Amino acid sequence: MDSPQSPREPILTIPFGMTAVLVIMAGIHGLRALLPLATDQEVIWTFGFVPARYDASVLAGQFPGGVGAEIWTFLTYAFLHADITHIAFNMLWMLPFGSAVARRFGTMRFFAFFAVTAIAGAFAHLVTHQHEVAPMIGASAAVSGMMAAAIRFAFQYGSFLSFRRGDAAAAARVPALSLIKSLQNSSVLGFLAVWFGLNIITGLGAIAIGASAQSIAWQAHIGGFVAGLLLFSLFDPVPRAIVQDNKAGVSPPAAD
Repeated sequence: MDSPQSPREPILTIPFGMTAVLVIMAGIHGLRALLPLATDQEVIWTFGFVPARYDASVLAGQFPGGVGAEIWTFLTYAFLHADITHIAFNMLWMLPFGSAVARRFGTMRFFAFFAVTAIAGAFAHLVTHQHEVAPMIGASAAVSGMMAAAIRFAFQYGSFLSFRRGDAAAAARVPALSLIKSLQNSSVLGFLAVWFGLNIITGLGAIAIGASAQSIAWQAHIGGFVAGLLLFSLFDPVPRAIVQDNKAGVSPPAAD
């Protein structure tokens, strides 16, 4: 006889907001692949983030896009990628963390959070590369922001990275740790140490993206991550419960 229990919902289900971001990024990359090389380069210079665009020198006024590009490129750079390897890498990293955050925040909050963390990454890149002429592209800063937001709740009992969890909807609604409690949680601290360490180590060198070597804008990653960690509570619709830190789900919170 069939079991009367319904099958458990898989942990990785893709909510609409996450699906929309992935479709938009893939669509943009697909359309760019159809463009002549010269036109595609124009797109990158117009919508990629170029720190030298904000330089007061005469050179700054020579970039495509004019005054408008000085505003929109803080966000639009995140939807451009160097090649299929670059976009696939970002999509794979964004899927688990972005799906958790999108399910928790809802579509509109998720879109706003994506934008804010991408913009924060651009600001961090601008501060550390003030005269850089090469355009920065890629969603890595926003991906980093999603990772930072996820660790505020995903290690909690019943959530995505705990030993015991409910279905995806329940896992996304687990009350988050406060920022102070997050920075006292051993699982979160371990994640932070590994994440920052990898970014600094790999950022000091270069990775191969397609056929060419591309430097990693690791300062932008850190800018997006810090923004996601600090601004999470402004977007979080789940009420904060007064519970003790349960050390990544080893034991449930005590009942009143």
